[in-house]
Amino acid sequence: MSQLTICLIIFVLTVIGYCVGVWSLGTVSIMSLTALSLTGCLTVDQGGKLVDTTLTYFGNNNVVMIGTMCIVAAGFNRTKFCQSLADQISKLAKGSLNKILFGYVLIGVILSQFIQSPVVVFGIVAPMLAASVEAMGVSNSKVMFALGTATIITCCTLPLGAGATVAAELNGYLESYGYTNYLVGIADPMKARLPLMVIATLFCAFVLPKFCKDEASVATKESVKKQEKKEPLKELSEYAGIIIFFGDALGLMFASKIGLQNWQITMIGALLMVAFGVLKSKEAVQSVPWSMLLLIVGALGLSGALSATGAGKLIGDHIASVVQAVNGNSYIVGAIFFIIPFLMTQVMQNRGTMLIFHPIAIATCASIGGDPRGLMILVQAACLSAFMTPMATAAVPYIMDYGGYKQSDMFKQSWLLAIVCFVVSVGWIMTIFPILP
Repeated sequence: MSQLTICLIIFVLTVIGYCVGVWSLGTVSIMSLTALSLTGCLTVDQGGKLVDTTLTYFGNNNVVMIGTMCIVAAGFNRTKFCQSLADQISKLAKGSLNKILFGYVLIGVILSQFIQSPVVVFGIVAPMLAASVEAMGVSNSKVMFALGTATIITCCTLPLGAGATVAAELNGYLESYGYTNYLVGIADPMKARLPLMVIATLFCAFVLPKFCKDEASVATKESVKKQEKKEPLKELSEYAGIIIFFGDALGLMFASKIGLQNWQITMIGALLMVAFGVLKSKEAVQSVPWSMLLLIVGALGLSGALSATGAGKLIGDHIASVVQAVNGNSYIVGAIFFIIPFLMTQVMQNRGTMLIFHPIAIATCASIGGDPRGLMILVQAACLSAFMTPMATAAVPYIMDYGGYKQSDMFKQSWLLAIVCFVVSVGWIMTIFPILP
């Protein structure tokens, strides 16, 4: 039996395990990772030497960043500022859940234009949203999926911050392939993705909560912490918690300029929360969602195995023949280049999926002398619309933990939004950037 076949079997069993719910998501994820390791699916050739990469996923920068960001968020939650801000937003919204959610979704969408990491943005905004809905007697499960998916879908739409490099990256693909008849302008990705950004923001704030559960399916750390009464912070610790939280947020926005990695910034923030007495050492350890981190570790491992064993390339190789069969019709080809990457990104990291499909999109257009810009941006849009499974992006396990969602909940909440992303993206992008004039 080939490594590809073994990997696909483990993938199917893992998804079944997520859905059945006999064991926790973290347990299923680590079982999957162990099986991949024992069967050699995570063994790679490094300079002629076979190396098992399983342990590298435990030290992944996303895992460290999320764990330490949870400590920073927990410290911020201990301050009066967090609750006061939530109360003010609730007053402005006059008790309307949709208006409150719209305010936080808008904040998340704006931050996603500067911070190229939805998990970081979600970690910044989620604690404030949780405080607001708690004051209204509403469960996190009603709102967290909407906030999380909005930050994922709209990430880097505008040419600001990390989004300013998107055009250069796409042009890099074109130049490396040698097809420079068309070049991506700095504003082209924004023109293509802006309608979805607007529609997704409104949809997540006003429609999506209707599809979310009123109560969490599984207990979360947040629900446990709400039952604990804690002493008010001293004045120094109160101010320190606020400054550290927002200082961390600013640091993440300008990480590349100050020469630090995201995990280093959140690690410093977590240490400062303990050093200034915002959290006790025990409280800091308790604020880390270990089960969720194990879920991310296993999901990253499975994603890496699917890529390393050639599952992505296998699918990609079959697409070119399908495109030829429809005679290059922009909308049909666009649908193919959205649906396949979208589905693959639910089980593989979006960066890996883009690496597979950008060259295929260029090759497809080059063979008929067509414009590849629309297809390339469409692939990007599809790969960034990854919100259905914990393998899709590190933000999803975070969302599941905060909202208390099971995998079956994620599918039920996702299907309509997935259709909206498909219709808007393919319809608009293929209209303004058709393959053939």
